[in-house]
Amino acid sequence: MLVTGGTGGLGGAVTAAFLRAGWRVVVPGREGAATDPAGSGPVRLTADLLEPAGAARAVELATADPAAPLRAVVNLVGGYASGGLVHETPVEEFDRMLRINLRPTYLVTQAALPHLVAAGGGAVVCVSARAAVAPFPGAAGYATAKAAVLAFANAVAVEYRPRGVRCNTVLPSVIDTPANRAAQPDADHRRWVSPAEIAAVIRFLASDESASTSGASIPVYGRA
Repeated sequence: MLVTGGTGGLGGAVTAAFLRAGWRVVVPGREGAATDPAGSGPVRLTADLLEPAGAARAVELATADPAAPLRAVVNLVGGYASGGLVHETPVEEFDRMLRINLRPTYLVTQAALPHLVAAGGGAVVCVSARAAVAPFPGAAGYATAKAAVLAFANAVAVEYRPRGVRCNTVLPSVIDTPANRAAQPDADHRRWVSPAEIAAVIRFLASDESASTSGASIPVYGRA
């Protein structure tokens, strides 16, 4: 399987969850990292997922082992930036949110779909956000980008359901990561959702246990 953003706060938990379940996990990143020679860790590579060539390289490695065909793609790459109201936000910042949240999801999914179809089916899991369905002030670009991810995932679900490929989306609230704690030190972190809780939902959506589910938008809010 292929996990983009697998080195981040959420990505580490997702990667660990699939490794524990016995999956071969390919994790692309912007900087190279050593692959565990014992084979117990993820397979890593350097790839710029904002570019078609980088997405193609990641998918090529994810399909390189005949004993472990590509059966699932988890799209975690994204980013957040807050700002002013819409009339105060430069269009460049709006464009940046769309680029880093939507473009990698599109390119990686596009490159992986022919392989999933050829393998007889599989699963794509995308990560949107609660802001996509419940925006808050000061983050119009982020909310729009995450809504676009949700719409794209639903389009994939409709187009590829007849070919045996499922696509579902998780919508977290604030994720309890060190970076978010540092940014919001006075928040009630007990209300946030943990990476491990989100990872469990993603693992389910990528597995055969959810074989009858496609086009779902799953809220993973914790108590936030």
